Amino acid sequence: MVYYGGKTVSVLNLLVFSVLQCALLSAIKVASFGAYMFDYNVVTMSFAPRDTHEAQVQFALERGVPAVLGIMATRRQPYPSGAFDLIHCSRCLIPWTADDGLYLKEVDRMLRPGGYWVLSGPPVNWQKRWRGWDGTQETFQKNMTDIEDLAAKLCWTVAVKAGAPGSGDFAVFQKPVTRECYATLQPEGLCPPGEDPDVAWETPMKSCISEPGANVTETPKWPQRLTVPPVRLNEIAGLSPQAFERHNAMWRERFAYYKKVALGELKERKRKIRNVMDMNAGYGGLAAALALDEEAVWVMNVVPSHIVNTLPIIYDRGLIGTYMNWCEAFSTYPRTYDLVHAAGLFGLYSGRCDIIDILLEMDRVLRPEGLVIIRDEQRIVGTVSKIARGLRWDVAMVDAERGSTEKILVCHKKYWVSS
Repeated sequence: MVYYGGKTVSVLNLLVFSVLQCALLSAIKVASFGAYMFDYNVVTMSFAPRDTHEAQVQFALERGVPAVLGIMATRRQPYPSGAFDLIHCSRCLIPWTADDGLYLKEVDRMLRPGGYWVLSGPPVNWQKRWRGWDGTQETFQKNMTDIEDLAAKLCWTVAVKAGAPGSGDFAVFQKPVTRECYATLQPEGLCPPGEDPDVAWETPMKSCISEPGANVTETPKWPQRLTVPPVRLNEIAGLSPQAFERHNAMWRERFAYYKKVALGELKERKRKIRNVMDMNAGYGGLAAALALDEEAVWVMNVVPSHIVNTLPIIYDRGLIGTYMNWCEAFSTYPRTYDLVHAAGLFGLYSGRCDIIDILLEMDRVLRPEGLVIIRDEQRIVGTVSKIARGLRWDVAMVDAERGSTEKILVCHKKYWVSS
């Protein structure tokens, strides 16, 4: 992975790769950064706006790299606080210091304590590069100075100085590990105590600094991070370490059962399965089971926006995901996922929207010849199976594992064209 100017991403190795697991990338281009990070066991959530000329998100997903449609505008990104170990901006041209630093404060909300923000492209190293950009020396100098000043106000420190000898064309800032610096900030600059930084579904951005929780820094390294109960379990209402352990054990059992009775076809089609979506992920148990089984897949863990918020726990485990209202369209292109899993989903939307609306969205995001696994009450599965046949899916219903009253519906989306 080569940066503009010839420096490689390996310059960052000593800084971050030993502690990274989740990264966020804006302005993804052809998704080379996200693909490169897989070599370091780092999963990257990339986002970019819908662009009819480049379709960056579609290109990334075709490569098997996680990506969603998104933009820095007026609403928070659909991720919890302290989610990412690294956030990277590569020529993303976001006005970071505009509106009282609103966008960089949103980055600060999403960064874990000790996490890194990497900026490459304008105005970094403006002293050498400004002639190739659209602007003056004075403009780029002021932009870089304003970014550095705002980073200092966020209590960030400079890990790699922009334009320093040997640094290449990127700057690296680090969020503090401890909370001492926040005590020196003016109270009006901090978010009020009642402001929940994890509420991020269709929530306006806030021009304030979210002070991290006391325990969010205590994160084991990978792969222990995947199985150790995160400390934030004790801070979120409705969650507990005991429920987390039960969830993990349950999904290890369920995944083993899936491999026997529901995923037999996967063995024959293994090379075709890469992009997986779990539409009601809970604590991320299915994704964890896949990771522990060393399956060469990644999972988009989706947490419905109106239920207990488990997405911070998913990110604390080193997995990725997003908030979602399944009465709406998911922020992706058609035909971008190979396997879609929905356990206990449809009952959550009873009275909110029709089952057929959710199934049509599942059909839209699923590739031809992709697989759908639906797990629910027998009554709901029976209704879903009738609609699924109308979508031209091949449908097979099987019993769940011993002791469960649920049914499992395994669907195969056929490749067909209209006559």
